[in-house]
Amino acid sequence: MDTTSLDSIDLAAFDSGQWADGAHTLDVDDTRISLRTPADSATLTLSQDDAAGTEALVTATADGTVTLRLDVPLGDAVGFWHPDAGWERTLPADWSAWRALSLVRSAPVGCLYDTAGRSLLALAADRTVQKTWIRFGVSEERKRFGVWLRLSLTAGQTCRVRISAPGTTMAAALRSLRQWLAGLPGGEPLPVPEFARTPVYSTWYAFTQDVTAAEVEEEAALAAALGCGQLFLDDGWQLLGNGRGYAGCGDWQPDPVKFPDFRAHVSTVRRAGLHYTAWIAPLLLGERSSAHQAWAPYAPHHVPHLDCHVLDPRHSEVRAHVVDTCRTLVDTYGLDGLKIDFLDEAMAYAAVPAPDQPAPGYIPDIGEAMAALLADIRDALRALRGDQFVIELRQPYIGPAMTALGNALRATDCPADPVANRIRTLDIALLAPCGAVHSDMVMWDPQATPESLARHFHGALHSVPQISVRLSRLSPSHRETLAFWLATWRRLAPVLTSGHYEPGRPDELFPQVTAAHGDQRVITNYTDRIVPLRTESWRSHSLINASTASRMVLDVSGPPRQVRVRIHDARGRLQQATALTLTPGIHTIEVPPSGSCVLELASGLPAQGESSTQMP
Repeated sequence: MDTTSLDSIDLAAFDSGQWADGAHTLDVDDTRISLRTPADSATLTLSQDDAAGTEALVTATADGTVTLRLDVPLGDAVGFWHPDAGWERTLPADWSAWRALSLVRSAPVGCLYDTAGRSLLALAADRTVQKTWIRFGVSEERKRFGVWLRLSLTAGQTCRVRISAPGTTMAAALRSLRQWLAGLPGGEPLPVPEFARTPVYSTWYAFTQDVTAAEVEEEAALAAALGCGQLFLDDGWQLLGNGRGYAGCGDWQPDPVKFPDFRAHVSTVRRAGLHYTAWIAPLLLGERSSAHQAWAPYAPHHVPHLDCHVLDPRHSEVRAHVVDTCRTLVDTYGLDGLKIDFLDEAMAYAAVPAPDQPAPGYIPDIGEAMAALLADIRDALRALRGDQFVIELRQPYIGPAMTALGNALRATDCPADPVANRIRTLDIALLAPCGAVHSDMVMWDPQATPESLARHFHGALHSVPQISVRLSRLSPSHRETLAFWLATWRRLAPVLTSGHYEPGRPDELFPQVTAAHGDQRVITNYTDRIVPLRTESWRSHSLINASTASRMVLDVSGPPRQVRVRIHDARGRLQQATALTLTPGIHTIEVPPSGSCVLELASGLPAQGESSTQMP
């Protein structure tokens, strides 16, 4: 086995031997699995081979580093999805750079899919916490696609890799993998209180750091009237929280000018009907804070663009300090949760050697250190609030292991970008077994048309929407539009956030999303596409025209059904209420741009025994 440290290897360099089969090579249908261990000091075995997939086990007999390759024929492959894909959704070459993974950066999960959106190779490793490296890409010579995992193991340690059976949709393959991941030790998802699944009013894009108690209370009352259930107070509430930098972070005390009585302010917002969550970036340490002098030795890494240092969570002293800070903030001011930001900055210490004589409790691996820190924060809040609290985490630290440590998983910042909001929330949901997936805050141009506003909302439709505009300044048409879509979202929330959904191909940016829950169905068209509509197994079917087209074309199959049709425009104004017979074939329904069409079953009810989980 190669005993060289991961951090001492130039992992960005192409490895000419990466396609050579190792001492241990196995085939599972079209998938070849190969383990490279030069000293032959690790074994590769297969386990739990069933209809849903196979498990490969790599077991070390000595300390060191191993490389596992999984590869398949290219077939009709068009893209490789992984949690940190961003805009890279097609096929990279096998000389692409290695990527570092850990608890606070993505996850060792991926799915190669074909033109029909079917899985060709879907895999997940149980190394969701410790630092691991991954590489993937197409071999120009072999016409195969490979995925490489490189990791350090100690003698007796086993890494498990689950391979889903090919041929299902990408979403189905990933659902299978997320169930497997949730069943791993320590993988049980954190309970999600019901209020965490209600729309959020966020202060960030509405105020940025220029926020005050009185203005927030005014917005909170309006947000509650519109149907929001939570308020997230973002950056700017804290002492020295000005200037879009973080040189003042570290004390985490309310700014007495902006919030002269923070606890009373929180109580006022809660009386208005909103649960209250506050932003904190507990690893950031600014030189202007009074905490800087005491904690600077534990924060050697400086981030110029943030104008602050980053605390090293590998130290037990840092973890205890951060946990105490979070606990005190929630307890002192009566908060319902914390929005914990900038955790990915901890990766700066992934390659930093341990001190010569670390204090007791020092954890060398950054992923394991962050897992210990977040578990302690979770347990501290649970001691205060039972399971009625929120810990919001955001991309890129929303991998499968994080669902045991946070219960609101948010898309990373994409201001006024509904396409990015759609893609990022759907990406998160593919691996989120129970956590409430939250959108980035929805904002729009105050002069925009109602149709444009609705499209911004549609980008957050299949998640818990966070709204961040000055509600007190909305025009009448914007207020009407927002009220309609918030009411629509609340009506459809079970199917939008808890249902079984199919988003289509990632490389096409999820142009049409179908979702089902019980006898409700929703299809959202983000582009002008034909809507496949089977008539079985639903009583209510909502069609969302999130495009600029003026109609929706349905390709109906199944037995004829009589339905009641209600069509609304982007502002929620009723355009048509009629009856329609859905018969097999093509039907065109006039639906305004950014509008909706609701089909309610009137007769021809589904026969007993028809599945209620079948997709439209």
